[in-house]
Amino acid sequence: MRVLGINALFHDPAAALVIDGTTVAAAEEERFSRRKHGKRPVPFAAWELPERSAAWCLSQAGLRPGDLDAVTYSYDPALAAPAGDLGLDDPWDGLRQEYARQAPGFLCEALPGLDPEQVRFVPHHMAHAASSAFAAPDAEHCSVLVLDGRGESASHLAARRAGDRLEALHAQRLPHSLGLVYEELTEHLGFLRSSDEYKVMALASYGDRNRFLPELRRYVHPTGDGGFVATGVPWAELCPPCRPGEAWTRDHADLAAGGQAVLEETLLDLVRWLHGRTHDAVLTMAGGVALNCVANSRIATEGPFDRVWVQPASGDAGTALGGALLHAAVADPAPTRPMPGPALGRGWPDAELEAWLKTAAVPFERPPDVAAAVAGALAENAVVAWFQGRSEYGPRALGHRSLLAHPGRSGNLERLNDIKGREQFRPVAPMVLADRAPAIFDGPLPSPYMLFVHEVRPEWRERIPAVVHVDGTARIQTVDPADEPLVARMLTEFERATGLPVVVNTSLNTAGRPMVDDPRDALECFGSAPVDMLAIGPFVVRRRELFGGGGRSA
Repeated sequence: MRVLGINALFHDPAAALVIDGTTVAAAEEERFSRRKHGKRPVPFAAWELPERSAAWCLSQAGLRPGDLDAVTYSYDPALAAPAGDLGLDDPWDGLRQEYARQAPGFLCEALPGLDPEQVRFVPHHMAHAASSAFAAPDAEHCSVLVLDGRGESASHLAARRAGDRLEALHAQRLPHSLGLVYEELTEHLGFLRSSDEYKVMALASYGDRNRFLPELRRYVHPTGDGGFVATGVPWAELCPPCRPGEAWTRDHADLAAGGQAVLEETLLDLVRWLHGRTHDAVLTMAGGVALNCVANSRIATEGPFDRVWVQPASGDAGTALGGALLHAAVADPAPTRPMPGPALGRGWPDAELEAWLKTAAVPFERPPDVAAAVAGALAENAVVAWFQGRSEYGPRALGHRSLLAHPGRSGNLERLNDIKGREQFRPVAPMVLADRAPAIFDGPLPSPYMLFVHEVRPEWRERIPAVVHVDGTARIQTVDPADEPLVARMLTEFERATGLPVVVNTSLNTAGRPMVDDPRDALECFGSAPVDMLAIGPFVVRRRELFGGGGRSA
């Protein structure tokens, strides 16, 4: 059975292809259109579809739209209620719902040859749930927690997977929404809502978690029955708003910290309630709130589940995969299989990469071992753009579209934030071989998708200062050589040269732009930012040879 999953209605439009229960391809439209998040989550953009990512997914399998057995759309307008009835201030939501109802027709125009009868509406939060429960390894029986801004009429789902069945246990009806409350906080702090929530999480580490917490608990708290209250926070009464581009103050950091703390408290209660219903060993998570790696770590360390697995594409992009997996689980006799990893996007053979470099007329070389060449450059304090294999599905750079740097030079945090045009309070992440991680970091292990935070052991904080956040933590990526042999070899060579088994890893992009995806993106980013080396497939391009200097390597 061939199922194409589509996410389109709110933000992060994406497509995913599942064939006979196996995930073949998945990609976000932003990587093709070069518009961050694909589009803004406004009703007037609800009609826009992930046309390019869908076409690419089909091309990966040599399929045409008419070859598909089903196309899933991760929103069911039949389950929606008018925004006013849900307590939401969204006067144009009716337009969004109309676009959703007309989605089969829009899809047939975007995918000529598709039969509209093949389109299946999948409830938004069930698609989120399936993206984690059916994609996770060793999770044939697991509990599922989904939290985001909103779906059709809810903002949360507690569910359970048993084999090929996914059973909903509880949902929190709107307007109560932990995701929307966090979005409001994001906007109040001067950041872009439905985009910059991770900045709030970073800023929270600079604040006092307890200063605003008692007041915030009046508006955000669990109800003890698997649900919660989360609405009506009077942000401006707590502290003045921060305008976009303004410098944040202690008040803003304290408010971010309080918002983070009340989110964590509520999530822990929801997790404990869910475990009390299911008594499962495994919890899987999805929805935009599941990208909050600080909260995830508290769930993993203080919650009742033995193992917590978070979908690396937990945002709405992941519902494209979840919708396809859910339909396959119900309609396909073949068993659904866990996703093979996040590297589900575009990739190029070496010959095509070489052709791109020749067309760009840039000087390049093919060293005997690109991993060793990069490790040597990093040891000399170069910043390296790393473009390898298929691109990642989801917002994290996991060793395929990354900027790499030396973690032992404290100035590299400021240097990377300058290169990317980011705020200086934001941390960068370390990648580390999985078998070396326990000696350096304390927290949920393994952590291959950078979705948990870990305490950096005291004896290592001065050795790898560039990756240590202000609170002594790091959001790590553990690397298994069986899954990522090239990255593992680079880490091994870097340790041989420096004695440090850790390398800085941040996404290969600049502020406001999606991650680099194709070779042209990589060359444009390398050419416009002060990066010392581009490692693209087995080839390297050195800045000093391209521009005759201008790099910084010491």
